Amino acid sequence: MNTGQLTLMGSTVCVMLTMHFSLQLLSEHIFCWKKPKEQKAIIVIILMAPIYAVDSFVGLIDIQGSKAFFMFLDSIKECYEALVIAKFLALLYSYLNISISKNIVPDEIKGREIHHSFPMTLFQPHTAHLNHHTLKLLKYWTWQFVVIRPICSILMITLQLLGLYSSWISWTFTIVLNISVSLALYSLVVFYHVFAKELQPHKPLAKFLCIKGIVFFCFWQGIVLDILVALGIIRSYHFWLDVEHIEEALQNALVCVEMVFFAAFQQHAYSAIPYRDNYTTSTTIPDKKKD
Repeated sequence: MNTGQLTLMGSTVCVMLTMHFSLQLLSEHIFCWKKPKEQKAIIVIILMAPIYAVDSFVGLIDIQGSKAFFMFLDSIKECYEALVIAKFLALLYSYLNISISKNIVPDEIKGREIHHSFPMTLFQPHTAHLNHHTLKLLKYWTWQFVVIRPICSILMITLQLLGLYSSWISWTFTIVLNISVSLALYSLVVFYHVFAKELQPHKPLAKFLCIKGIVFFCFWQGIVLDILVALGIIRSYHFWLDVEHIEEALQNALVCVEMVFFAAFQQHAYSAIPYRDNYTTSTTIPDKKKD
């Protein structure tokens, strides 16, 4: 077997393992269906790993696909990423029993300090207080990526098909999307710090790291591969396969491997144990009126 066949076989095993871990966790939630509002959001998040794995595997099979084809595959992953971020915020709202549409802050937690860091301090005061306005602002900072990501994907694919997708346009989209996703992730971190006490029983940090880890690895390994190609470390040795297709194949193969670990970690972070009938209530959020 040559390198390509070994890579494809290894990726196939990784996709199957990812599907196994994800479907196992998915079935556990379905059989312990107690809080639909929370578990619907959890299911969307759980499906992130298998969708990324299958999407990358398709790109690996069609290794000689066009740029528009690979851009379409990347857009599927990144648009789903935007949906996951929105659902994760909705999940946090559910844990706190706060309406995501009304943004009503309970009196007992109103006025908590929100500490912003650079570069947000260029646009916001270093210290703000939690109220209806600031809570709504955190939601908008998250949701802007949910809107911007699909719009950019449609524009990118359209320009690629029209042959107008130049390098400066590519860099423009890259900068816009990175600012957008960074703002969304920043708002989730701020949200976590503000409600850390109330969210602590639900392991929010582990849940957030599942999402952040997937976004982090997929983005930065793409940057590293770009640098390796620019330095000539990654090069093509086949007349029928250029270096850009080899880079895409490496990226897709790495994603297939990484999703196995994230799918396994999700079984801990998004466990269905709290939704079982025999689960003790000692780890639930304490009554806010007693705080």
